[in-house]
Amino acid sequence: MESTRRLFTVSDYYRMGEAGVIGPDERVELLEGEILRMNPIGPRHANCVDRLNYLFVTRLGERVSVRVQNPVRLGELSEVQPDVALVRRHRDVEVHPGPSDVVLLIEVADTSVAFDRQVKLPLYARAGVPEVWIVDLPAAAVEVYREPGVTGYSASSRLAAGDTIGPAAFPDVRFPVREFLDQG
Repeated sequence: MESTRRLFTVSDYYRMGEAGVIGPDERVELLEGEILRMNPIGPRHANCVDRLNYLFVTRLGERVSVRVQNPVRLGELSEVQPDVALVRRHRDVEVHPGPSDVVLLIEVADTSVAFDRQVKLPLYARAGVPEVWIVDLPAAAVEVYREPGVTGYSASSRLAAGDTIGPAAFPDVRFPVREFLDQG
């Protein structure tokens, strides 16, 4: 007999939390029906997320909601917790934001860069998330992905500490990449 994997829906995922199968302090995400444990948050990662939160709240806080490590529902089988999400301010607050609410998702990668690129990035593209940044701490770079499609993002760039960056939705806002990397 061939074994098959049991995939869970977002509703299943929440019922498991309510029943105590998933503990309130467990760091997990639902990706394409699979519940995956997330890596512990190290100090470099946490400090970078704090910097990003401060920078976005102070520069864009009147224009978007800045969410830190909170759920974004990508579909019936996926609910992720990106490190930072910029979402439209005027949306249905009775449900977690979805791809149409998202302006930008940011993943901070200290130990998870391969996973973020190979697993999460294609999932974000298929869901139609318009823009994703991966802050690659070990490489001291920020990867920018735009123009999502079913096969991935068709536009990408890699920026170093001396470059500037800004969300495509807000061309008037620019940040020195070094601020994201704690290099100035």
